[in-house]
Amino acid sequence: MTAPAATVDGFVAEFLQNLNLERGVTLTASSPNDRYVALAYTVRDYLIARWLEDRRHLRETQAKTVCYLSAEYLLGRQLENNLLATDLTDIATEALAQCGIDLHELRDLEVEPGLGNGGLGRLAACFIDSLATMSVPNIGYGIRYEYGIFRQTFEDGQQSEQPDAWLALGSPWEFPHPEAAQTIGFGGHTETYQDDEGVTRSRWVPGWSVRAVPYNYMVPGYRSGRVNTLRLWSAQATDAFDLRIFNSGDYEEAVRAQTYAENISKVLYPEDSTPQGKELRLQQQYFFVAASIADFIDAQLADGTDLANLPDKVIFQLNDTHPVIAVPELMRVLVDEKGMTWDAAWDITRQCFAYTCHTLLPEALEVWSVELMGRLLPRHLEIIYRINEEFLAAVRERFGDDEMRIRDMSIIAEFPERSVRMAYLATVAAAKVNGVAELHSQLLREKVLPDFDEFFPGRFINVTNGVTPRRFLRLANPDLSALITEAIGEGWVTDLERLQELEPYADDADFRSAFAQVKAANKRHLSDVLRARDGFEVGDGHMLDVMVKRLHEYKRQMLKLLHIVTTYENIVSGKVAAADVQPRTFLFGAKAAPGYVMAKRIIHLINAVGSVVNADPRVEGRLQVLFPPNYNVTLAERVVPAADLSEQISLAGKEASGTGNMKFALNGALTIGTDDGANVEIRELVGDENFFLFGMTEPEVEALWARGYRPSDFYAADDDLRRSIDLIASGAFSGGDRSVFEPVVSNLLYDDRFMVLADYRSYIDEQAKVDAAYADRDAWTRSAILNVARCGFFSSDRSMRDYIDRIWHTPPVM
Repeated sequence: MTAPAATVDGFVAEFLQNLNLERGVTLTASSPNDRYVALAYTVRDYLIARWLEDRRHLRETQAKTVCYLSAEYLLGRQLENNLLATDLTDIATEALAQCGIDLHELRDLEVEPGLGNGGLGRLAACFIDSLATMSVPNIGYGIRYEYGIFRQTFEDGQQSEQPDAWLALGSPWEFPHPEAAQTIGFGGHTETYQDDEGVTRSRWVPGWSVRAVPYNYMVPGYRSGRVNTLRLWSAQATDAFDLRIFNSGDYEEAVRAQTYAENISKVLYPEDSTPQGKELRLQQQYFFVAASIADFIDAQLADGTDLANLPDKVIFQLNDTHPVIAVPELMRVLVDEKGMTWDAAWDITRQCFAYTCHTLLPEALEVWSVELMGRLLPRHLEIIYRINEEFLAAVRERFGDDEMRIRDMSIIAEFPERSVRMAYLATVAAAKVNGVAELHSQLLREKVLPDFDEFFPGRFINVTNGVTPRRFLRLANPDLSALITEAIGEGWVTDLERLQELEPYADDADFRSAFAQVKAANKRHLSDVLRARDGFEVGDGHMLDVMVKRLHEYKRQMLKLLHIVTTYENIVSGKVAAADVQPRTFLFGAKAAPGYVMAKRIIHLINAVGSVVNADPRVEGRLQVLFPPNYNVTLAERVVPAADLSEQISLAGKEASGTGNMKFALNGALTIGTDDGANVEIRELVGDENFFLFGMTEPEVEALWARGYRPSDFYAADDDLRRSIDLIASGAFSGGDRSVFEPVVSNLLYDDRFMVLADYRSYIDEQAKVDAAYADRDAWTRSAILNVARCGFFSSDRSMRDYIDRIWHTPPVM
């Protein structure tokens, strides 16, 4: 099979044929969705031959493969990315024009797959893009969530969660393979028996099972000729329908098994504040890793492969703790199903896994109760107990009978309930454990897992995150991309460090003028999008001040909001004249987890402040607060290129890395931020003079906690802070009802575990410097150009090279 010729006439013929044969319509009778699907199939046709050849070649050569295990893949729209990867954008545009169709109109019909929540899923998508671009064999494994992350709406300013029916019209980019389904067991019991050689062995007898049906997605590299695979699993019942019960009239019972099974892949991150929700989450995690391991061993490896050589064939990368149950699953497969000895299986397993830790928050390091694990996965609990027993024996041999250390290092926690610490299990089993920014990796070694770092010297390393320049610069910001290419050539798209060649252009007045024009055009484009999408307008001539990220208290959206309230209060109290305030549009984008009450209250408060500020004539239109609902990759591709200021204001020591900070800097936004996560590396690269630094350092945060942090002391000592909090407490943003935001105010004054009030004054003072800097637009533009020029390090291609060199040892296969 060969790909069709890449000509305009050939593309037209393929497109019309797909309309006829795949959609069953003529061009004149086709709907917009018919045309979009036919276009997607046509682009797909140009990839399939390469994809099939790459899969065949990989099976023949058995080259070492990166199997990326991730609960999330926040892919974004596929059409534009695949057109770019195949260099078909211009051909497709002209071909469709000959048919009387606007490519941009069809592009806007595509529904973004809701397969991720935030940075974790977007990072996974960037990584598989880079691996394909670099021609490294890779299979991404995950879950085909039917509804994915919820669709966010606002009702009276409060978040409401709606199902995200991204599959309502189907997905033309996926290939279902029900014939390759895996059967995944749950529950039941274990038993021992004597094998043919008289060896006592264990086996698991599941109580029930589901089918994992794979759906393949093509992952094309950027003009590399390689197409890798993303394989997502959908849950189905093994016996979905009972005709006997149906015929008796009990229709609900007849499909009960189907409903129960399909719940597993129904929704990304089901609410887990209930026992049922916790059980469903563990089911999801085991479901996809068990299917993935079985798929690789049984379907991807050549027949007769000696599993003793498995480390030469695969590295399973654990993207956070969600897939860590894969460790005991591989042990179960090797020992129970393949008949290996425990020691041989453990030696193989320890070489086949690597673990990326994405957090410093203790509550984000997953634990599962022994009761739940034993009930749902009894054999896996037995295996974990043995891993822990042998590990603690080695700890005792190394450190003696230091029971406190042994208790602290045990994979099994005893308090507050007996449970399995998944991050500990991953650390014990992995060949390498990596953090995702220099500071994060240091704190991971020194604060989160110090005993393990001492016990496993050299196991902990750093790989700083990155973002794909294809989607977040070349696609998202075509005007800036064209300006860069005109200046330094095209090579930067796959070698982002070449952006350094832009640095002399920061002192070129014509280039600065062109750069500023691109930023202004991007703001107009964003304003058009928000007007059509939400009825919003970006203020003309305003600085665009952006904070888009998951709503979590450690991200400190409250600190940003206090800055807005302070500025507003200064105007309405007469302390500052509106005419003296730098015009700003503050743009938020964030979803709160459905069960995270405080985060949802903060969203409500942001919207409430926006309603009052935007409507107050005393502000004279110089302040504007926008919060478009349902922020996603598609909207990010419009917001990021338009931003002037990037808010990266987490409490030092709490953000692992961040990737939004990288996207904004690469698109010419200046950062205001703490020394946290990858902010540290951004500031070091762009220079202090091109970065707005504020707040405590991580050691200062720790010292303040040690002394005893009293947020009310900061409230009492700062007039601006006191007036701002008092304004919120007065009901000024809640129609005079003081009770509405009282929980938020009380949380700030008497808890404030992420020290918003402690960093408030430093933040406000630095924002005054932002205002002063923006007043000199030419100097600001120069700093923005230098941010672009000096941030080429933050390419996901560089991240992948680091993983390949330091962890995976998987060379490209051309």
